[in-house]
Amino acid sequence: MKIYLDVVFFLNFFFDFLLLMTVKLLLRRNVSIWSILSGAMVGGFSIFFLFIKMNSITLFFLKVIISIVMLLVTFGYRDIRYTARNFLYLYSTSMVLGGALYYLNTEFSYKQEGLVFYHNGLSINFIVLIILSPIITYLYWKQGIYLKQNYHHYYEVILEHHGVKQKVNGFLDTGNHLVDPYQKRPIVLIDKKKLIYDINEFQMILVPIDTANGHSLLSCIKIDTMEITGVGKRKKVLLGLMEDKIHIDGIDCILSEKMMEG
Repeated sequence: MKIYLDVVFFLNFFFDFLLLMTVKLLLRRNVSIWSILSGAMVGGFSIFFLFIKMNSITLFFLKVIISIVMLLVTFGYRDIRYTARNFLYLYSTSMVLGGALYYLNTEFSYKQEGLVFYHNGLSINFIVLIILSPIITYLYWKQGIYLKQNYHHYYEVILEHHGVKQKVNGFLDTGNHLVDPYQKRPIVLIDKKKLIYDINEFQMILVPIDTANGHSLLSCIKIDTMEITGVGKRKKVLLGLMEDKIHIDGIDCILSEKMMEG
């Protein structure tokens, strides 16, 4: 098989450009497009080491060194932590894109020469890297931003009633200011179907609330304690029973901002 060095260089350059751009967006690094192009250029030339005979350990350390140089050219050096975070995000993004290439390689039985996959003389790199890779990196970037913005709002919550404990996943909604008008107890909204307790054993408390459709009554119950990991135990709290599923991935209940107070 003929391998055109200019094509291989372009593919590696494009691949590294996507990786560096994703790191810039995820970590919100203030660098110019020219810095990213310069870093990708350094990474692009590293592809030629694949054609030099060396053992796998030497090649691995060489790739690590080139990656560090590529990051320094792109983002500069401030301190060890700054560079380490750049390095970590570069390799995590690389695994996402590299995993996609590996999947196509194994799924469609393509032969491989470095970064070049081919089958019956037809290379699929341009299809994967130029069309699919930007889509993959965009989705990865969006998910990364979502996690960075929302992960610190996730809490493990332990409900306890009559000695029976249940663990649920809670999400702090800073817009949830629901309290009962009688004792000013904060209300935690929870998916009714997630509770292991028998609702009929509780005395139902109806709390008037305002909804998008007007005024309504929210059915609430009082449990013994609620413990929020990293925050503490709360006793004066109500569980507002929701009939509908909470549309936040992996979340069972919506915490009130008042729950975070001392």
